[in-house]
Amino acid sequence: MNSFKKYLGAILVILGAILIICSYFMGWNSYNGVQIGAMGLMIVGLLLYIFLGKKA
Repeated sequence: MNSFKKYLGAILVILGAILIICSYFMGWNSYNGVQIGAMGLMIVGLLLYIFLGKKA
């Protein structure tokens, strides 16, 4: 469980990037909710990555 927690920020950033890529190929470019959700995942992931990196 501790190793999962260590990589949680990076996983969220990767999920956000995958969501942006999938939305592009599925034609969801005009839906702001999808883009904002993916951006939110990436920002939260980046902040978690920084916070958990300084904590360790």
